[in-house]
Amino acid sequence: MIRRAKLKDMPEVIEGFRMRGTEVSRMEAFADCVFGFGLTLIVVQLDVPKRFDELWMTMRGFLGFAFCFAIFFGVWSRHYTYCRRFGLQDAQVRILTACLLFVMLAYLYPLKFLTLIFVTFVLNFDIGWKPVPGDHIDMAMLFIVYGVGFAAIQLVFTLLYLHAYKMRERLQLDELETLDVRSRVGMLRRA
Repeated sequence: MIRRAKLKDMPEVIEGFRMRGTEVSRMEAFADCVFGFGLTLIVVQLDVPKRFDELWMTMRGFLGFAFCFAIFFGVWSRHYTYCRRFGLQDAQVRILTACLLFVMLAYLYPLKFLTLIFVTFVLNFDIGWKPVPGDHIDMAMLFIVYGVGFAAIQLVFTLLYLHAYKMRERLQLDELETLDVRSRVGMLRRA
């Protein structure tokens, strides 16, 4: 009986990590809302189809949405895992989360545009989208814009994990947890 009560108070262990963030914080709830809002902006069109062929064209655009959704889900999942593993809610984590959300919202349309180009021209899938005649698509610039957004997201996650590493004593990270955090911030070469 006493052992069961003690186990109940111990944090859950997933993939060798003790889950310190067991409750959804206001910051996480806000982040979830922003991610949901972003997904809505990616999928929503202003006009509701009035004919079947319009509906069919809209439905064919869901392949591009699927790519955007997968990227969004990946970023949301990484943030969720971070929040569960560390349960940190201090000012630095809130600021970095705000930066992450800002970057995600700022890159909604470049991401959607890139997925439209990918689905239309690379996969050769007719989704009813064509560039405006005479419009020049500067692919190099598009990939630079997308690359900067991708790098910014990775930087935010690196800073989040660096912060967790600095808080390792307070969090009581064990050796495996510390090694995992160090690997995420590229600190494996240093002791």
